Amino acid sequence: MKIGIIGSGSWGTALGQVLADNQHEVLIWGRKLDEVVDIHLYSQNETYFPGIKLNESLDATQDFEEVVNADVVLLAVPTSAVEEVAKRLNETLTRPVTIINVAKGFHPETHELLIDVIERVVDAEKRLGVVSLIGPSHAEEVVLRDLTTINAVSLNQDAAELVQNLFSNDYFRVYTNNDVIGTQVGVAIKNIIAIASGCLQGLDYGDNARAALMTRGLAEMTRFGVALGGEAETFLGLCGVGDLIVTATSQHSRNFQAGFMIGKNNSSQAFFDTNDKTVEGVFAAKVVHNMAKSMNVSMPITEEVYKVVFEGKEPVTAIRELMQRDLKAE
Repeated sequence: MKIGIIGSGSWGTALGQVLADNQHEVLIWGRKLDEVVDIHLYSQNETYFPGIKLNESLDATQDFEEVVNADVVLLAVPTSAVEEVAKRLNETLTRPVTIINVAKGFHPETHELLIDVIERVVDAEKRLGVVSLIGPSHAEEVVLRDLTTINAVSLNQDAAELVQNLFSNDYFRVYTNNDVIGTQVGVAIKNIIAIASGCLQGLDYGDNARAALMTRGLAEMTRFGVALGGEAETFLGLCGVGDLIVTATSQHSRNFQAGFMIGKNNSSQAFFDTNDKTVEGVFAAKVVHNMAKSMNVSMPITEEVYKVVFEGKEPVTAIRELMQRDLKAE
């Protein structure tokens, strides 16, 4: 099939290679000329994958109209850019396409799930289906063709199965899932827990602390997702505990790295002074904190991450207060 990818970053490039490996015609649109030229002329993306040769059939351009003239359009942009890109897509499309979203999070202002954002912005007659391709995955490993399993999530089963078949091969396995609420909540909130996990590492806490954090973080994630209408079982799957494990334990994770810096300095200030990357957990912490308050859902870890990141609270104080909360049954 003919597939257009909007976004020449690490995830768009890695997923483009999966599709190229599966013999699809893949064209990536990039905002940054150096990344587009690197892919187009040299079959590489040195910005994100230094020294790695990409599938030579993978191509890139800065012609937006050419990219969206496809059977399937994949949005590989940060959460905060999804609405803007969807609007441009809606203005440019001349025929209906299947739309894949790979961003994880909530709309920063409306608090919508990203599938809902796309369906609100892109006219119904211009989309055959909207699918989230999400789950435990790092682009740095996918581009090396390491084993990966994720979910194609949609209420449109035909669209989910189309995406499943587009991507699946001997190193990349895709399961379908129709819990659009639970899966999207899981992959968003795990970024918040990953920041907390990095803080623990930066403060030299050990495996016991990490195990406690991830387990209680999973409980928070489940409570919040079920309150929004998701299914509890979803959080035991790839978009729940699976994505939590990979994001809260890996050096590849920007959220973990951000938390590590915050923990090492016992302050978020140095992180904000030096960071130039998209760290989705920072945005998610604010959105989820506000939503949880309005929904009266208990999320103590999320609340402390919010206070550390946005109110200047010291991580060591946050940890101490979490450990001294009123005792209760699990």
